Amino acid sequence: MKIMDYKLLGRTGIKVSELCLGTMTFGTDWGWGSEKEEAIKIYDAFIERGGNFFDTANIYTKGTSEKWLGEFIGKERENMVIATKYSLTETEKVNQSGNSRKNMMQSIDASLKRLGTDYIDLYYVHAWDDTTQPEELMRNLEYLLASGKILSIGISDTPAWIVSKCNTIAEQRGWTPFSAYQVEYCLTEHTADREVLPCTAGFDMTFCGFGPLAAGLLSGKYLQDSDEPKRMTVRKSPRLSEKNLVVSAQLKSLSESWNLSPTAVAIRWAMQKFEKSSPIFGARSHKQILENLQALDFVLSETQMNQLDAICTIDSNNPNDFLKLDRIQEILYGNQKHRISF
Repeated sequence: MKIMDYKLLGRTGIKVSELCLGTMTFGTDWGWGSEKEEAIKIYDAFIERGGNFFDTANIYTKGTSEKWLGEFIGKERENMVIATKYSLTETEKVNQSGNSRKNMMQSIDASLKRLGTDYIDLYYVHAWDDTTQPEELMRNLEYLLASGKILSIGISDTPAWIVSKCNTIAEQRGWTPFSAYQVEYCLTEHTADREVLPCTAGFDMTFCGFGPLAAGLLSGKYLQDSDEPKRMTVRKSPRLSEKNLVVSAQLKSLSESWNLSPTAVAIRWAMQKFEKSSPIFGARSHKQILENLQALDFVLSETQMNQLDAICTIDSNNPNDFLKLDRIQEILYGNQKHRISF
């Protein structure tokens, strides 16, 4: 049984496991998820395989996710890396949402209390609010870093050009840039390949793609009727489009031919697509996390990765794809093109 490898979180020197456990399933406050005893089993299974990286947010299961995670970690806090977020809210109070300093300070203190810790290792801006300007946001986060309440910062669900602008401002001012970038990433949603991943690589950030199983779609359980719990409804959830169901069926077929589970293959694909990454996966049961962790026990060959890429191609993206055309390379580099690595 393979124990996880570790990677550096951005440029921080903090070491995180090659998989990150998403804890949005901790608690049933949203009408689905895990009861506490099951959540403990999920946590234990993850750390038994070497996991030390956990993802939560201030709003997940109305705060239960943070509270239980803090309880489970307990005395193991020193070696564990906790990532949580602010920005979103489930209240209608006007100043308890968004990326302002006011909401940031309210949110961080509430998260620290629920987690039962003095500091948070990685603090995410949960989503771009189109209100707080980049320079103001980075100044506010630098203030929070200086306070010692957080050790590093990340950003989620934000266009690549904004992240690039934020990090450039931080570097020019001598402030701390974002260390992690989080967006959805799986076989049926990897448009991050176009701009997000190049931005992540350019600023030496860790890529934490969430949803490698597309909310369970890629496990294959939506391909036939079963009693297994499901979060989505066919013909109602956009993820369950005809195109995505075809991808799920093709993944299942390929996985069976390799004598592997589609769940493990989908997660492994996400692990191998970007070197400096720690995909965020979740589980609602002990059985599910054991299946998910099988992704640690094998490596997909280049041929297998190419076969998977072929079933989930995304539309071309200019100018990136345009610049890769042979005729453009020849115009740009002439006879040198064969000696230049791209």
